[in-house]
Amino acid sequence: MKREKNNQSTPESEAALRLELVEHFREKRDLLRQQWVQQMTAKGLLAGLTQEEIETESITIYDTVIVCLETGQYEGAQTYATRMAERGVLRGMTTEQIIGGILTLRNVYGRSLFEWYQQDMEKLSAALDIYEPVADKIISIVALAFVEEREKVVRQQQEAIRELSTPVLQVRDQLLILPIIGVIDTHRARQITEQLLRTIRTKRAKVVVMDITGVPAVDSKIAGHLVQTVDASKLMGATVIVTGISPEIAQTLVTLGVDIAKMNTVGDLQGGIEVANGFLGYRVVRTEPETSLNHQDKMVQ
Repeated sequence: MKREKNNQSTPESEAALRLELVEHFREKRDLLRQQWVQQMTAKGLLAGLTQEEIETESITIYDTVIVCLETGQYEGAQTYATRMAERGVLRGMTTEQIIGGILTLRNVYGRSLFEWYQQDMEKLSAALDIYEPVADKIISIVALAFVEEREKVVRQQQEAIRELSTPVLQVRDQLLILPIIGVIDTHRARQITEQLLRTIRTKRAKVVVMDITGVPAVDSKIAGHLVQTVDASKLMGATVIVTGISPEIAQTLVTLGVDIAKMNTVGDLQGGIEVANGFLGYRVVRTEPETSLNHQDKMVQ
């Protein structure tokens, strides 16, 4: 239930009371901070932290709250919350540890005010009206920073998984292989194109063998992306050879009316590599070693 403010309250009296709260929290700094650490320890919120880290972090957070209360500005809290979220995620801290720690500090501050103003309920109400909005704002800042950092880590992990699932491999100078496995959606198709074009540029590739043996199905959007990938690669100076087109996908491409004239297609990956070698001026020469009945294939240019 919302408390009714004292009608006689003025900006000057509120400023004086705010200063009084700041002085109180600074005076009780060691006592309240130790109470906070003890409560967090009892709740298991400090697991994984060293004693030195507990000391440093508790002092920083405690003092940050006081500065926000004194100035009404939250830039320091925002900066620290972002850094704490980054460190928390890297250290594997849980949501309960980070948010629970701030909530515990809020309660420690609040109980201190109750004990201090218990004989003057009007002043206690006015003090809480000043303190609680500051505490709530800091909690929301910390929570938002933690959520944003979690989302950032998830996005980075997703990008890493996509890159691992679609590697662009260099077989030899100027020749790349792009094996595509699994379902392709619009986002992944775009990522494949971007990754391939970057690799063509950095490796100065002239030929790319794109193998789609592991792709179960292709719809009109994905077919369009494949054609766009081929066209974009040509603009980068590389010829794309598509291999591994299944009978089902071949029928789909024809039914969709995809302009397959723009695509160099070969039945399988081995055949595609042989064609690619031909584009690059390589040929296979079979040699017969004198000491062995087994033949060897040698690539010459």
